[in-house]
Amino acid sequence: MMAAEAELLERDHDDDDRPQLNTPEEIEDFALQDDYALNPEYIELVVDAADRGDGMRLRDLLDALHPADVADLLGFLSEDYREQVIPWIPASALAEVLPELDDDIREEVMDTLRPGDLAEVLQELDSDDAAAVLEDMGEAQQREVLAAMTASDREAMVTTLSYEEETAGRLMQREVVAAPIFWSVGDTIEHMRAHGDDLPELFFDIYVIGPTHKPVGAVPVSLLMRSRREVKLEDLMEPITEIQVDMDQEEIAYIFGKYHLISAPVVDDGGRLVGQITVDDIVNIIQEESREDILALAGVSDEEGRGSTVFEVVKSRLPWLCVNLFTAFLASSLISVFSDEIEKLVALAVLMPIVASIGGNSGTQALTVSVRALSSRELTTTNALRTVWREVRVGWINASVIALLLGLGAGVWQQSLLLGVTIALAIMINITAASLAGTLVPLTLSRLDRDPAVASPIFVTMVTDCIGFFSFLGLAGIILL
Repeated sequence: MMAAEAELLERDHDDDDRPQLNTPEEIEDFALQDDYALNPEYIELVVDAADRGDGMRLRDLLDALHPADVADLLGFLSEDYREQVIPWIPASALAEVLPELDDDIREEVMDTLRPGDLAEVLQELDSDDAAAVLEDMGEAQQREVLAAMTASDREAMVTTLSYEEETAGRLMQREVVAAPIFWSVGDTIEHMRAHGDDLPELFFDIYVIGPTHKPVGAVPVSLLMRSRREVKLEDLMEPITEIQVDMDQEEIAYIFGKYHLISAPVVDDGGRLVGQITVDDIVNIIQEESREDILALAGVSDEEGRGSTVFEVVKSRLPWLCVNLFTAFLASSLISVFSDEIEKLVALAVLMPIVASIGGNSGTQALTVSVRALSSRELTTTNALRTVWREVRVGWINASVIALLLGLGAGVWQQSLLLGVTIALAIMINITAASLAGTLVPLTLSRLDRDPAVASPIFVTMVTDCIGFFSFLGLAGIILL
């Protein structure tokens, strides 16, 4: 969900300048810009209606928006305005808004609702979305909300929350459409019509089950609707890819991507059908994992949000800065070893950061590609050697071009052929080391069952700085002095 950092403050509005929007179509057209971001003027209309206490106008402004856009709106508003707007969102609409909210804002919204109202909202959701909201609550609030639910919904939520986080059991939707293998197309259609209220709001496959409730195949809804009523499901069903209930979400996303799945059945340890995972859940997983990797590469916790306090943000970032400080001291200690050489030729101090910087950028390129390849399983122990060799060759070609340009530039600037040769050789060495480090460091961390995106940048930077300074100053001491 997109959201703004700045909160909207209370202000005066001129009634004559306010757009006259009466129909839902007019409101929707005005609310969204061409890039589907909320129109700032629409947000001002909402703030103005809240200032005037005009609840019916708020209801009209909110009803015209998609739940994802309402979630965006709540992100733009301050906490005081959110408290005024939330009561005017119907329970059915609020149920669809809650899963779209950032965690910190969702917590604020839930704190404004009574347990009974929250239970009503969650019962409007599919089980996977309801569990995602419920797991963010504190234990006391969870108990109160569960107590206000119907027995069947409460049992479903307790079962879902009993599974480990980021596993299929937490992600799955318990509502599925299943049919015995001996049913026909007509039997299945009649069953769905008779039990429409108990079916998922959106589904893609009918899972065909055997006598022990184990899935044996699936019939896509599109194929079912094109087939004659007397045709048996057994004759239509297609092979399925089962998801174990304790499978990690990254593994699930990989399977969906590899086999181009839209939905897949989830089975328990006994192979019995217990739920399904659909492609919309996978999109959320991919976005979440990508966000975590991007933040991890920068040494930032994925738990940071707009609601995080200054202390919480500092606590998540400071440890990595301390590690970086240690590696910086290590690089600086290498420079101090060559202090005499630097005093004799000041140009070394000027050119030295260039060698480290070029190596650092080259290492970052190799690192980014390697982390992405590891996450998508394009890089494994099977092809690791080939990948490392490719990165080294790429590094040599890049280093040759940069070394030639920098060597010529430095040689002409200082009118010293030997200085040009020195920095050219240092560039070759450092970029080669950067290519190796950018691939080997994340590979090593992955083999140690550590997240390769978290610590890799610091170690790669340490390698390129140390190798860059040592190679340049060491060669200078040998060649120039």
